[in-house]
Amino acid sequence: MNYQTFQPHPDLEALVKFYWTLEVPFDPNNQKQKIIPDGCIEMTFNLGDNIKRYISDSEFILHPCAMVMGQRTKSYYIEPVGHVNSFAICFYPYGFGNFVNTPLKNLADKETPVENLFGEIPAKELEQKIIQATDTQQRIEIIETFLLNKLNDNTTVENIVRTTVDALVSTNGSTPINTILKDDLSKRRQLERNFKKQIGISPKQLGKVMRLQAALKMLLNNNENLTDIAYESEYFDQAHFIKDFKEFTGITPKEFLGDESMALSTLFYK
Repeated sequence: MNYQTFQPHPDLEALVKFYWTLEVPFDPNNQKQKIIPDGCIEMTFNLGDNIKRYISDSEFILHPCAMVMGQRTKSYYIEPVGHVNSFAICFYPYGFGNFVNTPLKNLADKETPVENLFGEIPAKELEQKIIQATDTQQRIEIIETFLLNKLNDNTTVENIVRTTVDALVSTNGSTPINTILKDDLSKRRQLERNFKKQIGISPKQLGKVMRLQAALKMLLNNNENLTDIAYESEYFDQAHFIKDFKEFTGITPKEFLGDESMALSTLFYK
């Protein structure tokens, strides 16, 4: 697997986390790979062969060639049918809402064709430019021109949402929402409503995903024991950490480290 990340233009760095590319040569022995929620929305262009997403043990759908993957609230399996060659834009939780008027809760846990969000003709033109580009740098220039042209002050994410996301990011999702809002219940209702529209999931769900991300990185990179990881990630205890981990991945942290279907997720989080 060849996975690389690239930083965005300064004018977009507050909204775009990074760009990434992934190339995986075809191997008939390739297994399904489980993808874990990461709290971000991604726009992906498939430049290689089709990729399946499983909706049950045996049933699957094929990813659109140009799509937006909304916020994920659960893990899912994918499997390439041939050579993988992907180019993608990873947006911060409040990033993608600046480019579309569609409520982002409508995109959660599914793949939406780019043309459904930006119109058929502009989307097809963008997809063709991305496909015909000669290298990653040219693709980055193409998508950045597209995004900068789309950027519109009228779709800017409301301050209450941005402030909450910033607080969650800075504490790896461990800050209680009531603490951020200082127990103001009227703000809580407003936040819940705007968050689902502009981020795609609830503040609590995003916080749980971010905390899991921090724990995953420690698990993969520091080889600490589970109790230390649990407390450093501000779970109540090891049992609480394992419960949340299984909720998102379907397996325990120890099982994760030896599971070949987690190879792609391991690559992303290292």
